[in-house]
Amino acid sequence: MTQITSLLRPAYLAPAFSAIVTLVLGTAAAAAEAPRDVVFDVYRNGSAFGEHAVRFTERQDGQLEVDIDIELRVGFGPVTVFRYEHDAEEVWNEGELVSMTAETLNEGRRQRFSLVRDAEGRFVKDGETIDPLVPSSHWSGYMAGLPAVLNTETGEPMPVEIEDLGMSEVETEAGPVMARHLRMTGTLSVDLWYDETGRWVGCAFTIDNQNIQYRLRNA
Repeated sequence: MTQITSLLRPAYLAPAFSAIVTLVLGTAAAAAEAPRDVVFDVYRNGSAFGEHAVRFTERQDGQLEVDIDIELRVGFGPVTVFRYEHDAEEVWNEGELVSMTAETLNEGRRQRFSLVRDAEGRFVKDGETIDPLVPSSHWSGYMAGLPAVLNTETGEPMPVEIEDLGMSEVETEAGPVMARHLRMTGTLSVDLWYDETGRWVGCAFTIDNQNIQYRLRNA
């Protein structure tokens, strides 16, 4: 998931982390071969908050295009008091993220970035070269112990702690399912669930005393 607020301020990884990050990128994308679209209804303290959709298209050249669309809103009648929008496109080739563009609107502040993978396998963003990282779009999953992810709002490295909490039950529109439970922790703790195929099926976190719950619509 793109962050409604960043889990941690961006920080750069030491080059020693790059090997484990590259391994995770390949593993995650391989697990998501020919994935099904993922669409969540998002709830805030039990009330409708918006939608988070991840849709997949196989291009003619064999690359996987991933389109991510998040729209969240709090309002009183016609008056909007909070709005969050995020649109991103990831392109994957043979288990590697090869390019990404993203635009985020968060409480009136808009930011954009784009990056591409260079011939040496590193990401290039606005002329700056950084080590390859798993994007924080969540759909591709994470390896426990991964030290950082790519913040998909800013395009910057973001240190995190990721724990594997084993199997647990998560609610979907079609009813409860058993899924692998991960927890990503920074200044914000996010719980994520993945079914036996590796498909992202659940998400929950608390921010500013507000409980945010994702419920998979197309289970």
